[in-house]
Amino acid sequence: MAVEKESTFEVDGASLYAKSWEPEGPIKAKLIFIHGFSDHINRYYGFFPSLAARGIAVYGFDQRGWGRSVKKPADRGLTGPTSRVLADIVAFIEPHLSDAPGAPPVFVMGHSMGGGQVMTLACDEQYQDRIVSKVRGWLLESPFIGFAPELKPSFIKVFGGRLAGKLFPHRQLVNPIPPEDLSRDPEVQKSIAADELMHNTGTLEGLSSMLDRTDGLTKGTIRPPVGDKVKAIWVGHGSNDKSTDYNASKRYFDRVICGTVKDRTFKRYDGWYHQLHADGPCSEEFYKDVGDWILERSECADSGKFEAKI
Repeated sequence: MAVEKESTFEVDGASLYAKSWEPEGPIKAKLIFIHGFSDHINRYYGFFPSLAARGIAVYGFDQRGWGRSVKKPADRGLTGPTSRVLADIVAFIEPHLSDAPGAPPVFVMGHSMGGGQVMTLACDEQYQDRIVSKVRGWLLESPFIGFAPELKPSFIKVFGGRLAGKLFPHRQLVNPIPPEDLSRDPEVQKSIAADELMHNTGTLEGLSSMLDRTDGLTKGTIRPPVGDKVKAIWVGHGSNDKSTDYNASKRYFDRVICGTVKDRTFKRYDGWYHQLHADGPCSEEFYKDVGDWILERSECADSGKFEAKI
């Protein structure tokens, strides 16, 4: 069973919706979760309660511009640039970090857009000592490292979007994602279509920043620094993802992560779609994989004891 609690995350003048799922017994590990585009923290079904039932406390918040953190229509998609996005995530993570003996280790996970944000943070030089070196492991669910082939925009569209983002940063743009492209589960598809909090609205500044992060990850210019501050990385991606590109994630893992992080795992979910956490009854496998990976590293602080898995 999970003890659920809603709260408010105050950061630099913004009041953002936050929620936690804690175990009834001792906390073995903490997981900070960062949601994806047009998503919100209450859309992860049985995933968080299943982790809490195993002693893993989960903490998340609706990012600026998304979910219950939107107070008025003009707030939709108003995320700010990448520097603002990362500063919010850092401010949310930091209170959970502790050097006290016996304190539960902290893991950070992101889905889709959130996966790209989490990887960008793990690679950011300015946060290596303050945050990255204190995080036990990083997990990416269907990370936005590249567009799925059917969604890949043209060079002209990307260039025009970046230019418009500089000229009209707060202008909103609706970018609907078909529910049937996100999950194979018909009930999940219906729920997505009916969820008014999933507004599919970005700002030109936010979308431009997301494109810049994705470009850096695709090219490998955003990469973990040399050293051991990024202790461990887990990547999971469905081979039939119609939103973010499975092959882009695999290339990044093979070309970048394999050269910089010793404790690394890549899990291919054959035939699965974008929302590994809500792709039907099979999602129980995903829940177990994530929980197992976290608990193994919670019990052993030495990443050198873990072999790379692909």
